[in-house]
Amino acid sequence: MVIKKFVPVIARFEEDGIITPQKVIWENGRVFEIDQVLDMRPGVSLKAGGQGMRYLCRIMKKDVYIYYEEPKWFVESKER
Repeated sequence: MVIKKFVPVIARFEEDGIITPQKVIWENGRVFEIDQVLDMRPGVSLKAGGQGMRYLCRIMKKDVYIYYEEPKWFVESKER
């Protein structure tokens, strides 16, 4: 089962309202730099539910979706 995993994100907020994620902080405190934002658009998480801005990010050579469901950020995670 896939769930929403709420995570802290460091992001840049521009004057024009554009939000760009910079880093994701995992629950163990590990910080993942976002190498590149490949796409951003309104979207839904079909796996975990929820909607907001969906960012396709490249982190450590992997493409990862990060969602901004105001006021929180989440990733899709397998439940353990």
